[in-house]
Amino acid sequence: MSRPIRVVGLCGGIGAGKSTVAALLAERGATVIDVDALGRHVLTEDDVRAAVVAEFGDGVLADDGSIDRGSLAAEVFAGAPHLDRNATGSRLADLEAISHPAINRELDRRLTRLRDRTGPADDHLVVLDMAVLVESDLGRLPDGRGYREVVVVEADREVRLERLAGRGMTAADASARMDAQAGDADRRAVADHVVVNNGDEAELAAEVDRLHRLLTSDPLTSDPATSEERPAPVRCTPDD
Repeated sequence: MSRPIRVVGLCGGIGAGKSTVAALLAERGATVIDVDALGRHVLTEDDVRAAVVAEFGDGVLADDGSIDRGSLAAEVFAGAPHLDRNATGSRLADLEAISHPAINRELDRRLTRLRDRTGPADDHLVVLDMAVLVESDLGRLPDGRGYREVVVVEADREVRLERLAGRGMTAADASARMDAQAGDADRRAVADHVVVNNGDEAELAAEVDRLHRLLTSDPLTSDPATSEERPAPVRCTPDD
């Protein structure tokens, strides 16, 4: 008999701290699926590799016949390092048309295995850590089997720029990458929960504690909420 699991989509702009929140949720017992890593994994599948080569040419292949991700990126972003995926003739959109259905198939397989396995009654929280939740159909699976709630991690632009500078990114490159992503308003529009990450590690850990309690104490619903039914997002912020 399948056990219920609660599948949550986690997103946030570059420098907001999404991956840190995912790691903190994993420490608290959640199963985290790195959707970006799945994107790299599906490139090793024969049918996906063949479709990518048919679309982008043999130049994206490494000497061993695998996809060279550096060469593929050069083809996808040639002349436009922050290309709009919705632009006419977007090569990024061409790649995503191949990779995203494959990623969703793999997500479906993994979520099915999680539902079928036995485990503690409270071991039901699954987090899909993804960079492009708002901008794509990743994690939206047939019959509501994908994520049913969205957690958005956000931070002030100045804070994000400072963090990205600490990673060695120039201000111009960081700003361009931020501007190429969905904006805070776009992410907030689909959010059920918002984690504000403007403070230090201790403040973020406290926010994630509150988020984790919310996600593991509320009863699971039988049907995914539509955007019209979503309540105002719960903002997990430090107490004043």
